[in-house]
Amino acid sequence: MLEHVTSRWGVLILAALLERSYRFSELRRHVGGVSEKMLAQTLQALERDGFVHRDAKPVIPPRVDYSLTPMGHEVAEQVWTLTRWVEDRLDDVFEAREAYDGAREP
Repeated sequence: MLEHVTSRWGVLILAALLERSYRFSELRRHVGGVSEKMLAQTLQALERDGFVHRDAKPVIPPRVDYSLTPMGHEVAEQVWTLTRWVEDRLDDVFEAREAYDGAREP
């Protein structure tokens, strides 16, 4: 379950759905770079875990909307907080890596 939430596409999908609900094609354009197959697999995994609600409307052409469940909204907020923290501390991480690597060079 943690893998679904913290994967590259999981994070981006949860962040997008935190804004609003999306149709599949809208979500694919919004996330960018994700294949149809990967988007479908990630949405299915998040739906199975109880984070995403899939609303298929019986119209022609078919319309399917994806949104966060209450639990999905909660986890998306937590992931988004972690993402912002990582972005804020990225320079510190790079500095720590340089110090670590420099201390181990002959």
